This record gives sequence, C-alpha cells and structure tokens, in this order.
Amino acid sequence: MNKYLRQLFTAVVALFVILGLSSTIIMAVRANALNNDPRNARSLYHQLGAYRGAILASDGTVMAKSEPVNDAFKYLRTYSNGPLYAPVTGFFSINQTADRGLEASRSMLLNGEADSLIWQRAKAMLTGATNQGASIETSIDPKLQQVAYDQLGTRDGAAVAIEVSTGRILAMVSTPSYDPNKLATHDTKAASQAYNELSAGQNSPLNSPLINRATSQLYPPGSTFKTIVASAALETGEYQTDTKIPAGSSYTLPGTATQLPNDEAQGDGINGQISLQEAVAWSSNTAFAQLGVKLGASKVSDMATKLGFGSTITIDGTESTGTPMTATASTFPSDPTDDKLALASIGQGDSTATPLQMAMVAQAIANNGKLMQPTLVDRVRAADLTVLSQTKPQTMANAFNKDSADKLTTMMESVVTEANPQLAIDGIKVAAKTGTAQIGTDNSAIDGWAIGFAPADDPQIAVAVLVHNTDVHGSLAAGPIMRAMMQEALQQ
Repeated sequence: MNKYLRQLFTAVVALFVILGLSSTIIMAVRANALNNDPRNARSLYHQLGAYRGAILASDGTVMAKSEPVNDAFKYLRTYSNGPLYAPVTGFFSINQTADRGLEASRSMLLNGEADSLIWQRAKAMLTGATNQGASIETSIDPKLQQVAYDQLGTRDGAAVAIEVSTGRILAMVSTPSYDPNKLATHDTKAASQAYNELSAGQNSPLNSPLINRATSQLYPPGSTFKTIVASAALETGEYQTDTKIPAGSSYTLPGTATQLPNDEAQGDGINGQISLQEAVAWSSNTAFAQLGVKLGASKVSDMATKLGFGSTITIDGTESTGTPMTATASTFPSDPTDDKLALASIGQGDSTATPLQMAMVAQAIANNGKLMQPTLVDRVRAADLTVLSQTKPQTMANAFNKDSADKLTTMMESVVTEANPQLAIDGIKVAAKTGTAQIGTDNSAIDGWAIGFAPADDPQIAVAVLVHNTDVHGSLAAGPIMRAMMQEALQQ
C-alpha cells in the first residue's frame, strides 16, 4: 500500500513540477513572443486599451500621444506632424507589431508594463485609476529636424545631426517619409491597406518609406570615406598634412587595365605628387587609392572598425524595454585584393555605410578622436513625472589621438575654403568632406554625400547628409543641406 502511495505522490509532484515549468515558460520565457503574436486578440485589446505614454522632442513638442476615443480600444495613438518624426517615433498599429522607432524600443515603458513601473501599476490598481505608461523625452531638436526635412524635400535621402561632445542625436530625417497616423487608425482594413502600400514602396520594397534611410540602408560613402583613410595614415606617424603622396591624373587599378581618374584637375597634383591636405581638399581619387594600397587593408580596416564599421550600432532600448533600435552595420571589405582595396579606399566598390555611421565619423573627428555612443532618448518619466532613467554620454572608442583629429580638422576646413566656398558660413569655420559615389548600371547615377562639423574651432554639431540617386556632385546635392542644418543649429 505504501509503495502505491509513494508512486502516486511522486506522480503528483512530477505533475506540479511540469505545471510550474510550463507556467514559467508561458509567463516568462515566451511572454514577449506570445504578447507580440498578432493572433493574440487579448494582447491586442490589452495594448490598445492602455494609456500609452507620450514621445516628446527636446523642447517638449509632442511627437506622439494617446487620445481617448469612444470605441472598444479606448485610446487612439496620434502623431503630430507624423512624416517629420516618423523615423524617430516609428508607429503603433492595430494590426502590425511595433518594430521600429521608439514605439518599439521603449514599448514596455510606453504601455506601462516595464518592471520599473511596477509601483505605478500597483498604485493604479489600488486607487482604481488608469495605469499610464511612461513618457519618453528625446534629444530631437524640432527646428533642426524641420530644416533637414524641408531641405531634403521630395528627394530620396537622409540627414543626421549629432551633438559632438555627447553623441545625442539632434535630428534624424529620412525621405520619402510616411504618416504613422494612417497605420494607427482603428479601422483594420484601412490600416492593412496603408501598411501594404507603404511596404510595397514605389516600384520596389527597397523604396519603401517605412525604411529609415538614416540607419537601415547602406550606401557607398564615396569620398567621405577618405577621412577614414587619412586618419589611418596620420595615426602611423609617417604622414603630416604637408606630406607629399603619389597622385597623378589617372591611376591603373593594380592587376587590371581599369583607369581611375580624378574629378578635379587640382586633384592630380604637380608632377604626380600632392600634399595630403590638398588631396583631401580636392578629393584626389588617384592619391587616396594609392594611399589605401600603401597603408594596406589591415590599417584601413582597423580604423574603420574603431569608428564603428563592421558592427550593428544600438541607438536606443534593450530587450527589457522592447525591440532595440539599431543601425545596420556599415561594411569594409575583408582581405581585399589591391584593386578592390584601392576602390574601397575612395568609398566605392565594397565600402558601404549608413548616414548615421558617417555622422559618427564626423563627430569623432570633431571630438578629438573620441567616438560617442549615439543616443536618441534623454530621459524617461513616469506619469507622476518621476524620472525613471536619464541617459549619460558614453564613449564607444578612442579611434585616434587629438593630434590626428586636429590635422584632419585642418584638412577638412580646406575642403570648404579651397574647393567648396559655397559651403562657408559667415563668421563660422566649417570643416567638411563631400562625396560623390557612382551607382547604378554603368555608374549612371550618383549618391551625393556631405559630412562635417561646426564651428571647426569649437565643434558643437556634426552632420551627415545623403541624397540618393541624384545627378550632381555631393557638394551640390548634399552640401547645401548640411550647411543649412549647421546654420540652424548654431543660431539657436
């Protein structure tokens, strides 16, 4: 009899253990997956019926908020000036899981379900009040965001501005953009139709407005990459701003019959030689292709890696707050042959970068070689205005020393004073590098770039602008946008 009781007891204990494990898996391990499953109607009503916190610009401008409505979901997510801020906010939709922007990276805080809000939830339960999510205060400057958006207009492109000393993102624009309000509607049919149309893009999903071109699209960086090759050269200690390097009007890519020319005759140098500073100022392809080969892939690649290439960059959030907002890893070729290394060294071939990445390169040069972690959120507040978290500046890498940064700054100033005086700002020293990357069939189109910072003698703002599929040089397509953004930021 005792034997059977023991067996029964063992079986009951085993069943309780299985029940406990299954409950733990469902409630903890698989909780996020189950909550995000679009088939989970209860989760859908729970999320849409919650008072989601607001997303604010740095001056308190409301970018996104929840408004009471008279339907089964209780609250409707609304976006003021939706297309302007869409790359920052992302969207919150009735039939699509928030998978981008702050709506995704801070989802648990916005809907009030984060662990840090446990006391607020308990208080709401005890008092019978509505549980409210936290508000997210961003670093976005609305005026600067508007200038960048207006300047890009109907063009396909992106613009990013970063505060030099902290890494705070002051503006992040992607065009064409979209209106998150069309996805936030409680009309499921209309929301689905809007999402499908936006996802399809114009002629191709690669053209979808839902893609944040500042962080999620890779482009050949063109001559802006020469700043990285120049920094690698300076760090060897063997090069100064006046060091003469091989140039010439044309360069035959090693092992090939392909001729690489310069866009400007000044980039040819004199008698096949040019100073490093003049090579930057006049964007000499022949000089930098040869310099990259002379330095070797290892030195150029190491510098690119120090500046963020090769790694996905987390901009905001953690797994505990939602789905982190990240930037696609920029690329530099691994173990390239010399012909490919030459092309990669002028930002063509297998070199690709996001606009955010190139803004970070400008920021590091402006910050004495110190690369800062880019951030988008300044602080998070509970509904009672208690500060739950505040972002502190963090250094990602010390990419190069101050002496190299000072020399790079001098060379980038000459890009404006010598080659592109139209980018100058009265009374303010500007350091810049433009880029013109050839793309498309038979190199028939251009990705126009401009990166830089100002004031060059006391850097406050670093900017990167990309205009995709244009027909003019980067100095003409992206340069004026960069200049306008700098002017706006520095006049405030």
